Amino acid sequence: MHPVIGIRREDKNEWERRVPLAPRHVKDLVSKGFAVHIQPSEIRVFKDSEYVEVGASVQEDLSDAKIVYGIKEFPEEFILPNQASMFFAHVIKGQKYNMPMLQTILDRKCTLIDYEKVTNDRNQRLIFFGNYAGLAGMLETLYTYGKRLEYEGYDTPFLGLKRPLEYGSLDEAKAALYVVSRWISIMGLPKGMGPLVVGFTGYGNVSKGAQSILDILPVEEVAPSELKGMFDKDDFSPHLIYKVVFYEKDMVVPADPNNHFDLQDYFKHPEKYVGVFEQYLNKLSILVNCIYWDAKYPRLVTKKWVKDKWTKQSMLKIIGDITCDIEGSIECTLKATEPGNPVYVYNAEKDAKEWGWEGNGPVIMSVDTLPSELPREASIFFGSQLMPFAQSIGKADFDVEFAELDLPPEIKKAVIVHKGKFTPNYEYISKYL
Repeated sequence: MHPVIGIRREDKNEWERRVPLAPRHVKDLVSKGFAVHIQPSEIRVFKDSEYVEVGASVQEDLSDAKIVYGIKEFPEEFILPNQASMFFAHVIKGQKYNMPMLQTILDRKCTLIDYEKVTNDRNQRLIFFGNYAGLAGMLETLYTYGKRLEYEGYDTPFLGLKRPLEYGSLDEAKAALYVVSRWISIMGLPKGMGPLVVGFTGYGNVSKGAQSILDILPVEEVAPSELKGMFDKDDFSPHLIYKVVFYEKDMVVPADPNNHFDLQDYFKHPEKYVGVFEQYLNKLSILVNCIYWDAKYPRLVTKKWVKDKWTKQSMLKIIGDITCDIEGSIECTLKATEPGNPVYVYNAEKDAKEWGWEGNGPVIMSVDTLPSELPREASIFFGSQLMPFAQSIGKADFDVEFAELDLPPEIKKAVIVHKGKFTPNYEYISKYL
């Protein structure tokens, strides 16, 4: 009897075309003795026939699978009693909108493994889409920047870009960027635009992905400390884009001026620090937010700043909020958007969003499923990270007690629920139910 692995159909929206395992990964599992059952899908980036060709069975019923893999949250009606599943659950912060799903998992004695908690001994995530969120987010932001400037009367080479989901591949998108790069190098940006300054918060996988897209263009990196007086005398080149990366030490300072900044102290005691990031905002054209944020940390952009400081003459045109914490680090991120309607203008006077890139306020790009805009490459990348663990997960006996559950340690610590009970590290979530 072959152990059975299931792959469910993604159905969150019409744009979610990703898979946790591409056909090449399934072929490898089949060759190692696994049976792989995958639900049919008309929108998935890989056709059903591609899975059949590598030995998978395409079928609706996944009830005989020991483990079912997915990407986004499982609908409650799909959750089968006693079954194990692995997906991005979005429950570890007690996210209110997913508590009914979590309660169903508990009630039906299921096991839940969360990709987000698969980490090494340095707490670095091992199975992620982060870099593809950065790649797609930067492409989406540059496209929107071109549209916003067109609305303001500037004809820029960014109008030659398409949205990431409109390209056939990441290579095709990069080829378009090389054309833009050549244009800027030779022709320069329109007179009167001022310097194009792109700021990145954070330096992890998301930020690296986003920066790699911008770096295709003619970029010169500057330090945050250089921004204040750098362009006061129009001492900039229209043939360059200026990039600045902000670290924690640039975004907060100790509340007590007699103390020095210490990164670990900030992580442990954020209440001892105050945010100073807004001092840079009037020097940025584009802000790309790529940093992890929790409510205990200071905000980066407040609604008050937008209301008091932002004007139609402000340099800051667009905030690419790849992190997408609703009213979080970017307080004017009012809503997570979808690829079909990705941006809105934040109107501070009304504290409201106005869809599109036209209006009185900064444009907010807050798509929360950005890797789905590059579904093929993102799925292959993701599956390649999952594969080192897939055999062990597929062979595991989830009916034993948690202490006896034989899984790689990186996977075992990502088990949120086992047989309908929270595992020790996640019992705190019960207070949110």
